[in-house]
Amino acid sequence: MSAELADAWTARFGDEISTEETFGGLAVGIAPEHWTAALTFARDDLSCGFFDWLTGVDELDEGFAVVVHVYSLERRHHLLVRTRVPKRAPVLATATGIYRGAAWHERETAEMFGILFEGHPNLVPLLLPDGFEGHPLRKDFVLAARVAKPWPGAKEPGESGHGAPSRRRVRPPGVPEDWGPNA
Repeated sequence: MSAELADAWTARFGDEISTEETFGGLAVGIAPEHWTAALTFARDDLSCGFFDWLTGVDELDEGFAVVVHVYSLERRHHLLVRTRVPKRAPVLATATGIYRGAAWHERETAEMFGILFEGHPNLVPLLLPDGFEGHPLRKDFVLAARVAKPWPGAKEPGESGHGAPSRRRVRPPGVPEDWGPNA
């Protein structure tokens, strides 16, 4: 089935795509300018009417990958369609006109990665509090709580000095008594 799907993608997009067989389906890489055409092709020509999810992946200097997973209920095959947008200006056409279910996922991806989905009907913050600055799923995002103060509490019970009992030290099964730093 994956070979048939790969042939269909190659026949439609030629050298503009890359295909790779993955666990459970076919992964298709497409340039951002062909993003909506690729999703329309998956829906209309390959019967992938079920939109499962969309997300982003921070690939550092290479930019952000945007990944969509769709499924064909009629033909019972999975497709993973992905593209890459640059880190400096992460803009991609919205998929909401093709899959209505993409609206929520694009809002989350925009908020967490800072990718702008051009043409999205309501690209407003979804999960983070009002006034939040930054995009927490970017790899260069610094967790302010870790910078402002050290991690609260102790690593092991009894280390904090607050009178809590210490956890009993036990040797894992099979480890001899004369082994380790206290032997």
